[in-house]
Formats: sequence, C-alpha cells, structure tokens
Amino acid sequence: MSLARALETGDVAQLPSRRDEDWRWTDLRGLIRQIPPAAPPGRAWGPGLFSQAEADTCVEIINGLGPSELALVGGETVELRFIADGAGSSTTTFRLGVQGAGETVLLETYEGSDDTSIANVALALSVAAGASLERVVICESAAQAVLVSLATVHLAPGARFGQTILTNGARRQRLETQVVHPGGGAQARLDGIYINADQRHSDITTVVSHIGVGGGTDQLIKGVVSDQARAVFQGRIVVERGADQTDAKMGHHALILSDRAEVDAKPELLIFADDVSCAHGNTVGALDEDALFYALQRGIPADQARAMLTTAFVGEVVDRIEHISAREVAMAWVLLRLGVES
Repeated sequence: MSLARALETGDVAQLPSRRDEDWRWTDLRGLIRQIPPAAPPGRAWGPGLFSQAEADTCVEIINGLGPSELALVGGETVELRFIADGAGSSTTTFRLGVQGAGETVLLETYEGSDDTSIANVALALSVAAGASLERVVICESAAQAVLVSLATVHLAPGARFGQTILTNGARRQRLETQVVHPGGGAQARLDGIYINADQRHSDITTVVSHIGVGGGTDQLIKGVVSDQARAVFQGRIVVERGADQTDAKMGHHALILSDRAEVDAKPELLIFADDVSCAHGNTVGALDEDALFYALQRGIPADQARAMLTTAFVGEVVDRIEHISAREVAMAWVLLRLGVES
C-alpha cells in the first residue's frame, strides 16, 4: 500500500494506515477520504529557495510535469524544484545518476501554494564508485497539504553521500530515504532538521542497509516542535550478515516547547554481523533551564534567549553541510523559522 498506488487507482483503501507499522504515526487513510483529480499543468514560479546558491542547472517539475532523469558529472551543482501549484494530486518519478570525481551537489526543494494539494515523489539516486553527492533538501509545503517523498539511494564502493533535510511540516508529510550501502569504503551521512509549529506534522524516515564489508554511516537529526505540532523520526540501520567492520552511528534529539506538541521517535539498529561498531542515541525534552536562567541573568529577554538556545541546538546539523552557499541558505531558513533576526 502506498500513496502512489492510491493516486494511480483512485482507491483510498490503497493508502497506508496506522495498522502499517512503519506508518502508524503518519496515517494517510484516516486523513484522506477521497482521492482528488490530477492537478492541471501549473504555472512557472519565480526564483527558488536556493537561487542565491548559483547552481549550474535548474530543473523544475510542476504538478508532476517535467524532466524524468538527469545524469551528472562530478563537480556540478543542480537545483531541483518540485512544485505543487494549485489544487489536485500529482505523482513524480525522477532518476539521477552521479559519476566522476568532484563534489556534486543537489539542492532540492518542495514548494506548494495550495492547502488541498496531494503530492507523491519518488526519486532514484545512484552514486558511482569514487563519486560524491551532497543532497540538501528544504520543504516548504502549504500548511494543509499532503506530501510523501521517497528517495532510494544506491551507492557503489568508495562513493560518498551526504544528506540534510530541513522541513517545517504540513498537514501530513513524510520524507523517507532508503540507502543501499555496499561497504567497500563508501560513506553515508543522513542529517535532518524539523521545526514544526501550529498543527503541522513531519515524518523523517530513513533505512540504511549495510550489505558489504567496511562501510560507514553517520546520522544526526534534531528538531523543535511547538503549539500542537507533531514530529516523527524513524531511523533504521541494518547490518547484514557478512557486513563486518561497519561503523554506524545514529542520533536523534528533539526539543518540545509546548505541552500539546508531540514527538514520536523510533531509532533502530539491526545487526547480524560481528566485528562492527554501531551506536544510537535518542533524547526528547525541554530547553535547558540552567542555560535559560543564565541567559536571563545576562539581561537577554526571555523570547530572545529561547530563540538563541534553540538556534544553537539545531545549528549543529547546519554546520555539517559541506557546500558553503547551501549552508548559508539553510541557516537563513532556520533563523526565519525560529523568528531570529539574521
């Protein structure tokens, strides 16, 4: 069952529900009572969120219409925009391959203007031996929209893949990444930030499958929820038999700024090999009262102090973005979402 299948058939029974273990916190069947018609062709939009990063190529897919694949040579920077323009549903399939030495950067955005839009995006990313891809994603969906994105990443031995997802949620939103990790010196970094307010919902789900000897995975997710917002993190690292010398670590840390906000987290390590180094950590709590008290004693207004502490909390993830222009855009996005003057 999937949103893509439901949009294809018009059958709401094909939607995942809370009975599906991996979807129990992001129920679509209980939310969507009728599949809307396909969205008509949309209009061209203005500059994107990463316009100042000066990408070599910009690809726009509006309401599912646009290019379906792209091949990149090492060293290129690409801006990829998925736009939901107006009401209706859309389905997109996109393939991207990276070859050659050099740092390739994918600046990916999800943008929407209509609260009734439902979008499903499936990406297939492949990174060849010796190649490097950094994927930076910003989601700016409408407050009542529905978005499901699934990125399937295949790495070759010796490949490098880095990812940072930034989102403020939607009515229902799921951003899933599945990585097939071959070992052989390949390295994967999967980071993310969620800053959810009002009644917005975000779901960051990742699955990394180590299938070969000598691979590394490093993951750090941090988030902030306030008002009646909800955030979901599901991270699973699987070390298959024979994938010895795997070095994998996962961390998820969240701040809850309201009694009515909620964070659901499920970090998992499934290890079927010996001679591995794997660890995971998970914390959910409020702002450090001692740090807040210290800031107040220094004469900093309470709202400003909370914003400063929250910015420092999620800023650790932003600092791990390697592409300088993308890192600057990401920090500006964080400051805007937290109400901090840049």
